[in-house]
Amino acid sequence: MKHRSFPVAAALAATAALLLTACGGGDDKSRDDNKTAGTDQGKEKSAKPARASRDNPDGVDVSLPKDMNLVFDWEKPKARNEAAAIDDASNYIRAIYRGVNKRTAKDAAVTTYFTGDGLHYAQVQINEWVKGGWTGTGTRRHFDATTRSTTNGNSVEVAFCSDASKFYGKEVKTGKVLKTEASPKDFGYYRIIMIKFPTGDDLWRASKVFVETKAAKCQ
Repeated sequence: MKHRSFPVAAALAATAALLLTACGGGDDKSRDDNKTAGTDQGKEKSAKPARASRDNPDGVDVSLPKDMNLVFDWEKPKARNEAAAIDDASNYIRAIYRGVNKRTAKDAAVTTYFTGDGLHYAQVQINEWVKGGWTGTGTRRHFDATTRSTTNGNSVEVAFCSDASKFYGKEVKTGKVLKTEASPKDFGYYRIIMIKFPTGDDLWRASKVFVETKAAKCQ
């Protein structure tokens, strides 16, 4: 079984999620919902992580092995909240792949940058990699990012494209890299609803994740 890009779930709802197989496939589209960025902004009750060095944003380790290269090819927005939200959307991606590399969905990075449906999404994705016996290697590029805030500024939708044509699965036991030819399955379009942690610090968490697979706009 060959595995390239990490499995994605399309349009996670509050009570259900559609998980694609670990080997890719499917044409599920994210739902068009102009109110998404302002929904489900319940109060956060989990403990705030301690701040640490600049190498550990928000006090948690999001470092990855050298052969797992995540590129974020976009400019930071001028608005403070949107800039902080897009930074932590990057950390959301790093947190998932750190969980994949560490073989656990309970890594501190995952529990820091996800909440609600977003946390469930991350756990499902990481666990599929773990069950398949894979980790990741290569370069995964993220680009064409846009941000959109709610009126109160406590929720920001971060949308972007991903290109996993040079990112592959790797068998944990053997170290074998499972390379395949590039295909439309390597391109995805993400919409992540980031909500602000209710403190004075700029910590933002992914509360919902919507993914369009085989995204033509990203190819």
